[in-house]
Amino acid sequence: MWNVGLTGGLASGKSVVGRELEQLGCCVIRMDDLGHEVLKQGGEAYANVVSAFGPSILNPDGSIDRRRLGQLVFGSPDQLAKLNGLVHPAIHARAQALAKGFAASHPDAIIVTEAAILIETGSYRDYDRLIVAVCTPEQQIERAIARGGLSRAEVLERLSRQLPIAEKAAYADFVIDTSGTEESTREQARAVYAQLRSLAR
Repeated sequence: MWNVGLTGGLASGKSVVGRELEQLGCCVIRMDDLGHEVLKQGGEAYANVVSAFGPSILNPDGSIDRRRLGQLVFGSPDQLAKLNGLVHPAIHARAQALAKGFAASHPDAIIVTEAAILIETGSYRDYDRLIVAVCTPEQQIERAIARGGLSRAEVLERLSRQLPIAEKAAYADFVIDTSGTEESTREQARAVYAQLRSLAR
């Protein structure tokens, strides 16, 4: 089994890279998706997060309003640390279960963990190789706003909590430039996959 980290920050294009690697046969674990799952009603972190942050974070149907929760925590390092302490253990437990299950059926597996802050948390050291998706900061802002749901101010606040992409690239074994066309990004991902597959052998 070969463990690969995939990072790059908010709206850096790493999801395009992840989808291409998945199509090529990698098991891609998306930490952001797992974060959504553990915060759903009945999810492992739901009750503790509601207890910690109060009913003001809930929608009328009882689900957590992630934008409202984000507004509470992203301006406060202490509140963000509290949220991470409640959510991250559940996310990592799910990720480990997914990796173990995939490796059991694919002994020569390449498992790719896609997450925005692998470097900031120091967890990049847990991987055999690290891929960093890079683009310009302005592209990050434009892409994040275009997805909907976040204002420019909210995007800038989130980016302020992450290392600049240029600094992240210094940690990379592989850098994929996503500032061009999607096909260019996919082509680079295919080239990286070929190298990973060679290393994994």
